[in-house]
Amino acid sequence: MRAPGKTLLAGAVLLAAGLAAAVGSMRAARPALRPPSPERIEPTPARLERGRYLAVHVLSCFDCHSRRDWSRYGGPTVGPPGAGGHCFTREDGFPGTICSPNITPDPETGIGRWSDGEILRALREGVDRDGNALYPRMPYLEYRYLSDEDARAVVAYLRSIPAVRNAVPETRVSFPASFFITRLPQPLNGPVAAPDPGDRIAYGRYLADVAGCRSCHTPVDRRQEPIPELAFSGGHEFKGPFGTVRASNLTPHATGMGSRTREEFIAMFKAFSNVAAVAAPIDPHANTVMPWFSLAGMSEADLGAIYDYLRTVRPIENQVRKR
Repeated sequence: MRAPGKTLLAGAVLLAAGLAAAVGSMRAARPALRPPSPERIEPTPARLERGRYLAVHVLSCFDCHSRRDWSRYGGPTVGPPGAGGHCFTREDGFPGTICSPNITPDPETGIGRWSDGEILRALREGVDRDGNALYPRMPYLEYRYLSDEDARAVVAYLRSIPAVRNAVPETRVSFPASFFITRLPQPLNGPVAAPDPGDRIAYGRYLADVAGCRSCHTPVDRRQEPIPELAFSGGHEFKGPFGTVRASNLTPHATGMGSRTREEFIAMFKAFSNVAAVAAPIDPHANTVMPWFSLAGMSEADLGAIYDYLRTVRPIENQVRKR
């Protein structure tokens, strides 16, 4: 008969071996993905102009993928657009070192060797050309709602910007966060059509989703997942070189946008059209993460559509303290 101590020791060894195998399997986990599209996107003038408008003013791509001057209000971009941005660390509340990569067409340090299909897949499905999950600070969970044509326009435009040689440190996410990130990317399961711009509510919702309004202004739970029933009610907290700030309430409640008119809403963005006049020196830790300068370039019609949509969402009482 085996001694109880030996039985317990054997059980502990088996348990440890099982846990080690499980951890190893989790570390080696790969995201769900499909092969990249083989298409080659034709850079027509209309597509390039639409892609510029989306990348610069709606998606705010260069706000993340460029250097920012956080000593000035709004953190205006500095240096070559798309050459790579700031690295966020554990001090900023991130599970590792997260760096915004170079998205210029440079073949060595940027995306010059990526195929159009690989860029499309990264943009909307959250995996790089090697099939690795992108850190969700890259808002592919929102960009998956980009229509097929709008996504192609963005890719065409990114191909057209000047190539900049700038090696950015590799993003490294600690375990177990690295495992959970692999569970986020999901392949698109069919074509994505754009809503009719004539339907102001539907088109406003589309813009609010892809521009990040919903994701930034919706509070999250302890797992950092948005709480759908509190959509647009604010309170989502952000930490970084801009300090610690909370997103405002965008619902029609009095603690949110209340009685603010369409004209006032549009004017609030257009006030940031002149970067030199508005980006005054400020304490970097008392700054804002709101991409005022990029969104100020949106058309009044598109900003108005977002306003029209926001007036339809459920009013939620939530008085947000910005800091």
